[in-house]
Amino acid sequence: MDIRTDLSTRQAPLKWVIVVDQELAAGRAANAAACMAAAVGKARPELLGPDAKDGSGEVHPGLPWAGCSVLAAPAGALAAIRAKAAARADVLVVDMPEQAQSSRVYDEYLGQIAGTAAEEFGYLAVSLVGPRNRVDRLVGGLSLFR
Repeated sequence: MDIRTDLSTRQAPLKWVIVVDQELAAGRAANAAACMAAAVGKARPELLGPDAKDGSGEVHPGLPWAGCSVLAAPAGALAAIRAKAAARADVLVVDMPEQAQSSRVYDEYLGQIAGTAAEEFGYLAVSLVGPRNRVDRLVGGLSLFR
């Protein structure tokens, strides 16, 4: 990956988006975005820029140098976006299935996922990281989540 901390996020060769069900309540959308961001950070730690030191010498942890747009889509479109992105070897896909917010016990969540066929999944959000032109083709026309 071409790390370019000297470019605007609109010029960066890499694009990161989170696409959220447009009907999701703000708190649930924020939860989905935060949880997926943690998973993206684990999978692609090079997305984080270097720590920043302020004028007083205090350190602020590095943030994603490519930025991250949070977009909205109808619930029914999320599975299609995920499927198209997953078919691309150069796009990282992190998803938030409905089961993730219906359980407070992680082992229970794992059991629910294991017992659900792929075609039966409903998604609250999906996160995509990949080459700008490929990600743009997958989410073109979507507006910011409001």
